[in-house]
Order: sequence, then structure tokens, then C-alpha cells
Amino acid sequence: MESIQSLRGTRDILPEEVGYWQWVASVAEETLARGNYQEIRTPIFEPTALFERGIGEATDVVGKEMYTFCDRGDRSITLRPEGTAGVVRAYIERKLHANPGVQRLWYMGPMFRYERPQAGRQRQFHQLGVEVLGSDDPRADVEVIAVAVDILKSLGITNLHLNLNSVGDRTDRQNYRQALVDYLTPFSGELDQDSRDRLTRNPMRILDSKDERTQEITRNAPSILDYLGERSQSHFERVQYLIKELGISYTLNPRLVRGLDYYTHTAFEIISDDLGAQATVCGGGRYDGLVQELGGPSVPAVGWAIGLERLIILLQQLHQPPQVTPELYLVSRGEKAEANGLILAQKLRQAGLRVELDLSGSAFSKQFKRADRSGAGACLVLGDAEAIAGTVNLKWLKSGEQTVLNQVDLIGNVEHIKQQLITNS
Repeated sequence: MESIQSLRGTRDILPEEVGYWQWVASVAEETLARGNYQEIRTPIFEPTALFERGIGEATDVVGKEMYTFCDRGDRSITLRPEGTAGVVRAYIERKLHANPGVQRLWYMGPMFRYERPQAGRQRQFHQLGVEVLGSDDPRADVEVIAVAVDILKSLGITNLHLNLNSVGDRTDRQNYRQALVDYLTPFSGELDQDSRDRLTRNPMRILDSKDERTQEITRNAPSILDYLGERSQSHFERVQYLIKELGISYTLNPRLVRGLDYYTHTAFEIISDDLGAQATVCGGGRYDGLVQELGGPSVPAVGWAIGLERLIILLQQLHQPPQVTPELYLVSRGEKAEANGLILAQKLRQAGLRVELDLSGSAFSKQFKRADRSGAGACLVLGDAEAIAGTVNLKWLKSGEQTVLNQVDLIGNVEHIKQQLITNS
């Protein structure tokens, strides 16, 4: 019978890789907690209208990439292609805007987009993201950038670059859009097909084209920075000043527009030179109109998302995988010993030790070989005689030194055993 394979664009995260994911999660959680960011968990699927209204029907995400279907109630449902829209929907529906002060939220989980799979880009992928809702202060923009930099640096990633732009407010973009269309229209026959389609629907996205000829054409296109109104210019100048004050280097990139319609004012990406073509590790910006667009009050907001698949690829290039090994490896042989070993292992785990119990039932010699390979600091050895006597042999795997211990004493002196494990490592 033919075996069933995983779907294209999905992948299994096996135990030898999971350590990286757990490491990222723990570093992110600790860093975000220091800034008083609170975790939020939203559904994996939402009403399709949420993304059509929030992301924009003219975007590639909504037009080409969403996993959309009708459920048994004939409702149009979409697997979430990004995290911000769902967080904003929850913010409105659960009336989080009624809480005093700024809401600092973070999330982590799977997203879904139907696109060509490649390194670091899958159809089911994962994002870590933050959203700060309730402040239009430039300090909020800079805070979220600084938090992202802190997370990445805490993971040992240093070869990073911040690209920064402002896409202004709605009026600024309307003025710029017309100037961009006027510039690009004479070249319309030379643009790639996607860019020709975008010329009337979403011309700013043409600046993000990867087509070489289109890039040549847009190289001399008008800059959005020349179309910022006084308020937008003031906001962006303050953002740049504060970023410099924090000692974060950046590059102005007027071509940086991001792929979603809800962005206003600050837009940014953090890229890595170690990732090749798919260099963006983190992307985000301000989206002051999204809460109101989705039926809530007028609430400014700013946030970002980190693509975890790309981040893991980067970590694999830079670091050995984090390993969690047992502190003790318990071997046993004989009916009474095997039952006693199960009970002893469980008690030691409950007392705070990492214990692996050998379940093979094979000869002691084979179990000892597995103990050596496990990475444990010591091996607990039980035969029927020890089980009857209530004792256990403790063998330090590095030195070979052995001690006979009373099982009750062993359980009662876990902290002492931990110190010995550190000393003998």
C-alpha cells in the first residue's frame, strides 16, 4: 500500500529541530515580558471578510494566496494568512480598547498562504508578532523596532540591517500614487505582467517587484518621501532621531512599501545578509486606520511579524542545535526491578530531575551503551536484588565511579544530586 505523504508546502518539524523553536519561544517570551507585552491567541481561521477588508482586496495575499473555503453553514472561511487582522478583530470584539492605557500584545502561531514553496517560505508557516494599540507617538514605532532587535540579538544574530521608510497617511499616498502612475504609464508595456496588473489596482507594490527590467524602470521613479505632508514628515523625523539615540543603525529605503494595504507612516524591515534572496527576517510598521476600518474606534497602532522558518534557518547556520539531555538514565533488569524502576523514575521526575527510563528490557550491557549515548551525567542501575532491598546503584558515566544509595535518600536529596551532576559534568 502506498504511504501517505505530507502536502506540498508543509513540513514536519522533527525533534532534532524543535530545540531551535523552543529556544526562540523562550527568548521571545522573556524579552517581551520585560516590556509588559501580553500574549494573545486568536483562531487559525476567520471570516474571509476580515482579511478582504483588513489586508485589502487588491493585495496579492487576498487576490492570490489565501486558503478560502465555505463551511457547512455556507459561510466563507479563510485560514489566517497573517496575524494582525485577527488580533485587531479580537481587540474590537472583546473591547480591549476600553482598558486603560496602551495595549501591548504578542502572538505566535501558524499562518497559511498558497504560494510557491521555497527555502524559508512554506504554505503553512509560522510567525511571531507584536501589536501596540492605542498610541500614535513615534516612540511606539521605535519601541517595537528595538524589541525586535533585542530578540534577534539575544538569539546571537548580529549581521542584521534595518531598512526604514514612511508611506505617509492616506492623503500623502493618494498624491504619491498619482505621481507614480504618471511616471510608470509610459513604461507600461515594459513592466512584468504582475506590475502591469498593479498599475491600476495597487501601483506602490510595483516598487517591490523582483523583475529586473521593472526594477530598472522604478529606479528613477518619484520617492514617496517627497510627498509626505507636514505631520507625516514630523513623525518620521522623530522616529529617525529616536532610533539613532538608541544606537540602532538603519538605511532609508523609499522603495520599501510592504505588501499589505493597512500600513501608514513608518514601514520597516530587518534583513539578514546570511539568508540569500529571502533576506527579510522581520517586517512591520504603523497601521493607524485598521481598527476603524474593521468597525472599531479610531485607534492608532504599530507592530511587526518575524517569519520563524527563516529565523530558524539563520539560527541553524550560526549555532549548534540546543540539546535537552536527561540528567539521569535508569536501567533495570528483572520483573521486580522494572516495576520499581518505573516508579522510581516517576518520583525523581516529580522531584525535578530529567530522567530517561530504558524500556528495552535488554541485557544490562546494551542498556549501559544507550546510557552512554544519552548524554546523561549518571546512570541508575536496578536489579531485582536492589528492588527488594530498596536500594539503587548510582554510576557516574564520565568517571565510572559507583555508589549504592537508599532509594528514599535519593529522592529526598535531589538538590544534592543536581549539584553533583554539575560538578561531574
